[in-house]
Amino acid sequence: MSLINDFNRSFQQATMLKKLIYVNVGTFIVVQLALIILKLCAVEAPVWLSFLELPSNLNALAIRPWTVITYMFLHTDILHILFNMLCLFGFGQLFLLCFSPKQLFGVYIFGGIAGAVVYIAAFNLFPYFTLVKDSTLLLGASASIMAIIVAVATYSPDYVVSLFLLGRIKLKYIAIVTFLISLLSVTGNNAGGELAHIGGALLGFWFAKRMRAGKDITRQFNLFIDRIISLFERKPRKFKVTGTRPKTDKEYRTEKRDNDAELNRILDKIKRSGYSSLSGDEKKTLFDRSNK
Repeated sequence: MSLINDFNRSFQQATMLKKLIYVNVGTFIVVQLALIILKLCAVEAPVWLSFLELPSNLNALAIRPWTVITYMFLHTDILHILFNMLCLFGFGQLFLLCFSPKQLFGVYIFGGIAGAVVYIAAFNLFPYFTLVKDSTLLLGASASIMAIIVAVATYSPDYVVSLFLLGRIKLKYIAIVTFLISLLSVTGNNAGGELAHIGGALLGFWFAKRMRAGKDITRQFNLFIDRIISLFERKPRKFKVTGTRPKTDKEYRTEKRDNDAELNRILDKIKRSGYSSLSGDEKKTLFDRSNK
């Protein structure tokens, strides 16, 4: 329980970028462990994973609509998630130089949804995909990451970054080349993934352009998420404070006269019989008056 509490505390204190990485990595670990257990039990992995991956078949999508969200947190193997998380971390940090953490989350989700829309639309509209549309499934965070890359590149195109082997290069060229690679690969072996990249890129471009115009397309979505989160947050206990009516001048003078008279009586008793002769209430009254 201590380990779970430590992880929960670490997650709560993490930045939005780290939370997205935690969710992706955590999901990957849980799925891989589940696959191992299912394989040991002779249960085929595709049957189980199909409930989380995004189908291009509209009938399958109708009974598994949640896959529009779950697919963008799934990865096939170590290299797949490692590459995606490195890109998310690197370009996510650049994104946060221009935008807020909540906008990062919004663009991640919207980018993934836009990728899903383009992927599903293309597989159901173009005859080229007729033979495979009923059996194709999509997973991965690439569309969401593509949205983040294009968003920051559109908003700050001349920002220079250093890439391994490539040296210093402007963000706009990274975005253009990445987009062109996906566009030219839509009939390849990873057609679904490339189409999703295009959808994510278009969303990122639209987000940045609207931000340039002073409009945040993720604002309402983030407000909705905040409302949901607030429903599960512990609310501090409210204590009702009852006010009392202020005393009038006459009431104040009367009370003061009575208190003074009581104090004088107690002091006279001490002179006559000593402090030990006082009752408990008289000692308390004397103590209270001496501290005012």
